[in-house]
Amino acid sequence: MRNLKLIVSYDGSEFAGWQVQPEAPTVQGALASAIGRITGEKVLPQGSGRTDAGVHALGQVVTFATQSSVPTENFVKALNDLLPPSIRILEVAEMNSDFHARKSALVKTYRYRIYRAAICPPFLARYVWHYPFPLNEAAMQEAALQVVGEHDFKSFAAVDPERGREDAPASNVRRIFFSNWERQGDELVYTVKGNGFLHHMVRNLLGTFILVGKGTLQPDDIARILEARSRSAAGATAPASGLYLVDVEY
Repeated sequence: MRNLKLIVSYDGSEFAGWQVQPEAPTVQGALASAIGRITGEKVLPQGSGRTDAGVHALGQVVTFATQSSVPTENFVKALNDLLPPSIRILEVAEMNSDFHARKSALVKTYRYRIYRAAICPPFLARYVWHYPFPLNEAAMQEAALQVVGEHDFKSFAAVDPERGREDAPASNVRRIFFSNWERQGDELVYTVKGNGFLHHMVRNLLGTFILVGKGTLQPDDIARILEARSRSAAGATAPASGLYLVDVEY
């Protein structure tokens, strides 16, 4: 058996998320179908994480086992010929048998894009959160720095339907290495890097940072929200459209 690693980029707008679902288009389902047509095998490729409906990826990492002898460079072309244009295989590599896209991951980076101008171009609407209302961006940056370090992020976690599975981490503690806002023209872009993320964690952080930007919360309130370990203490979940899985490190 060969253990193949894919680097995958996708536009999540037309998918019901990563994870295969009955009667719904998913990224995992599309990949499984394309791989099966090439190898003749029934496989369920494993991603580094489960992006939600509408969430995009620039560098999702995927692994699957196969007995196929197709060279890795041919897999790239063959898969891209079969997949919809919204999913592109950037790279295929053969890995050691113990490498796993999710279990071996050490660091993930996410990015969130907020479009701040009054009118959002229609060609951007599926890829940003359009928020033209007044925000104190300096306060949002101060708030973002409050989550750096190791914390219990239960207040920012939605109920995970797979939390009870055997290999799922039981702890809500995660370490954030980098958390930063940056102005890029008409966009306010948030980048966060950590050793792992809970279900909806980045989008819930975003919804809370927006409350800080509006003045409903103060930057120092982030520490209180973390300490509360209660989802009701944090802000609403930000839309999926602005979120991207950028990179996974091993």
